[in-house]
Amino acid sequence: MFSLIPRDVAFYVFFDKASATMSEATQAYHDMVNDMANYPRRLERIRQLEHEGDDNVRNALAKLDRSFITPFDRDDIYRLMKRVDDVVDCVDAAAKRFQYYRITKATPWLLKQCDVLLRSGQVVAKAVPMLRNMKRPEAMRQLLLQLHTLEKEGDDHHHSAIADLYDTSPDFAAVMKWKEIYDLTEKAIDRCEDIANVMHGIILKNT
Repeated sequence: MFSLIPRDVAFYVFFDKASATMSEATQAYHDMVNDMANYPRRLERIRQLEHEGDDNVRNALAKLDRSFITPFDRDDIYRLMKRVDDVVDCVDAAAKRFQYYRITKATPWLLKQCDVLLRSGQVVAKAVPMLRNMKRPEAMRQLLLQLHTLEKEGDDHHHSAIADLYDTSPDFAAVMKWKEIYDLTEKAIDRCEDIANVMHGIILKNT
């Protein structure tokens, strides 16, 4: 029994670290679009978090490859880690587009999207540590439902942003640049909902 405990604890540490890194990345992206004067510093922090996230995933998967006993299904562990890391990757990709495209100011629609993403990241960071104790999963379920609601809100903003972009911008190149940033931000929000779906599955299998 003693030999099994460190294996379980180690995976939970990976989950907690991944969700905390992801939440910090959504905060850094939110701060960046609201304070473009400090863009280089914000981008550097996002790049650091992306590297930290990658390292955490590699370490978790290496642990998974060596472990015979895991807290729950190996596939669920892989998908949870991957989806959390996907959020950080999308944030990193979106943030870099401002440098590539020489964009110096965020649009009102992007500010709304980033607010939804920030709240989604905060909910994930609260929900993931609850995997340590699933005897009373209702509180976790309520948080996961919030992620579904936030994804719908993000969808609405995204659709409106794209429609506004095509309606008001005479510059086709600018349309394509902004669409890419909107799409990457929306993808990050979608991945937060994917995390909720993975966690719903874990709850069903383990309670």
